[in-house]
Amino acid sequence: MWNVADICFIALFAIVVSHWFYTWRNPKCNGKLPPGSMGFPIIGETIQFFIPNSPNASYDIQPFIKKRMARYGSLFRTSLVGRKVIVSTDPEINNQILQEEGKSFILCYTESFVDITGHDAFLGQYGIIHKYIRNLVLHIVSPEKLKENLLSELDIAISTRMRSWATQGIVDMKQASSYLLFEFFVKKAISYDESKDSKELKEKYNAFLDGLISFPLNIPGTAYHACLKGRKDALKVIKDILEDRKASKTNNGDFLDYLLGELKKENALLNEQMIIEMIFILLFVSYESTSTLIALTVKFVFDHPEVLARLTKEHEKILKDRGNEDYGITWQEFKSMNFTHMVINETIRLSNLVPGVFRKAVKDVEIKGYTIPKNWLVMVVPSVLHLNPDNYSDPYTFNPWRWKGKKLHTGSKTFMPFGGGIRLCVGADYAKLQVTIILHYLVTNYRWTIVKGGEIIRKPAV
Repeated sequence: MWNVADICFIALFAIVVSHWFYTWRNPKCNGKLPPGSMGFPIIGETIQFFIPNSPNASYDIQPFIKKRMARYGSLFRTSLVGRKVIVSTDPEINNQILQEEGKSFILCYTESFVDITGHDAFLGQYGIIHKYIRNLVLHIVSPEKLKENLLSELDIAISTRMRSWATQGIVDMKQASSYLLFEFFVKKAISYDESKDSKELKEKYNAFLDGLISFPLNIPGTAYHACLKGRKDALKVIKDILEDRKASKTNNGDFLDYLLGELKKENALLNEQMIIEMIFILLFVSYESTSTLIALTVKFVFDHPEVLARLTKEHEKILKDRGNEDYGITWQEFKSMNFTHMVINETIRLSNLVPGVFRKAVKDVEIKGYTIPKNWLVMVVPSVLHLNPDNYSDPYTFNPWRWKGKKLHTGSKTFMPFGGGIRLCVGADYAKLQVTIILHYLVTNYRWTIVKGGEIIRKPAV
């Protein structure tokens, strides 16, 4: 039999839980919140967010975003991994959010993502520190550095590796280009040679990558746990290299030496942990999205013979005008490859490698009749802009000619492949250069075919 105390306890518990659910689903706001759902307390709609696209809808907008846009419109609220989030797919709102960084918004990620990338990583810095670190990174990937030496060095590294690929018969383009780009950049950054070092740094990054965008459940056996372990192991390798460099006092002329020089300056804004985490992130971004872009570009070009023919014609003309095929690509040639840049832009537009860009409101912000409350995260979603028929006719069709007569090296309100505002990616030209060099040698030196097509899955990143 239930006694009165039991009944009262159950009733009180039900009231508390009901109130908890109500306050979770109806957050306080000094104005009008965008429509949406907050899901269940704490987990919110995190599980739905990580549901991947089906293979036959690989280019489509992420299901989580698409369903809520249909129900709530281009601006809606949700909750992801314990954070209250406003999602924007509106080009005007997106542009306003990115342009007002440092005023109404600051860069911010979910706690689980910060745990992965590091609290001292340059991805999370803003203000003076962000500007300072951005200038440090430009020391290695600025257009001037590309013209001075990186272009010729990349040309040699890529052409040499592609000759090796040609002897293998079958090449996994994503994996092969991933190792190529990583090995090139890791030497420039910390003079690390994967072929001579037993620490196998790339394998640790592979473990990190496998759980980078996964449900944040940190228990053994989960992808997220493996990701954190991969990060920890990679950081240890980088830290050991830094300690060895300090002890030996040798100068390799690489990016690490440059950072250690900055560290010695009076009133330095750097510390050793920032250097370690900066290098960790730089090594990751130097190859991962670009290798995916390379694989997708090759797939799209092969799937469209008219694109392959036009691309081949452009690069064969460059060889003819150059006169000596033994010479590498010049900066002038790179800039003149208009159709190549059109192909790359179209691949970026259709593939949408970045699922979203996060900011945090530092005050209540009024936008189009709604209020974004202070301390809420805002997720800007570029993919919706890239697949909107109002912006691009027949948006799911690969058509490089749509870029004819348009600016090929800048973003816009409807084309945001490399972020926006003061966070515009410093490595955009570096990434495009790598893709261009591979395409150049692929269409001029080799005959190739796709023997096995992999499925493109978005979960939520490609």
